[in-house]
Amino acid sequence: MLKEYEKKRDFKKTTEPKSEKSRKKKADETGHLFVIQDHHASHHHYDLRLEHRGVLKSWALPKGMPKARAQKHLAVETEDHPLSYANFEGVIPEGQYGAGTVKIHDRGTFENLTHDKTYKPVPMTRSLKNGHVLFRLHGNRYKKKVYALHRFRQEKKDLWLLIALPN
Repeated sequence: MLKEYEKKRDFKKTTEPKSEKSRKKKADETGHLFVIQDHHASHHHYDLRLEHRGVLKSWALPKGMPKARAQKHLAVETEDHPLSYANFEGVIPEGQYGAGTVKIHDRGTFENLTHDKTYKPVPMTRSLKNGHVLFRLHGNRYKKKVYALHRFRQEKKDLWLLIALPN
């Protein structure tokens, strides 16, 4: 699951965490870890990471997290990251993938709120596959904020919209 992550990094040069053995969980568990990282790379952006099945599913947010109700921001899906990346802050050296400073902007847990037409809960695995994830963040900055991730284009890097919803 983390082959692409490892392929892009030289761990002799970067302090980013190496992949660890993933701890698989049931797809529909709630209370997963989330982290939002402020990433000053070649282009300043934020990274949203949601725990799923022992890894952090990741999206780059060129304009950061949307704040106003119904505001939409582009979210570019990136490679999965190891769970230990949720604690990573530091400088990725020049010449390395993602070179620049990474700081934790917020972290906590999230709950998957996705449901089907009959209001039955939809497991995270199916939500991601279907391209629509509804979730609530429980962090320090983002307390009970509700968002939707909606995939609108499947390419080499899938493109999603991150939409701020009413709490």
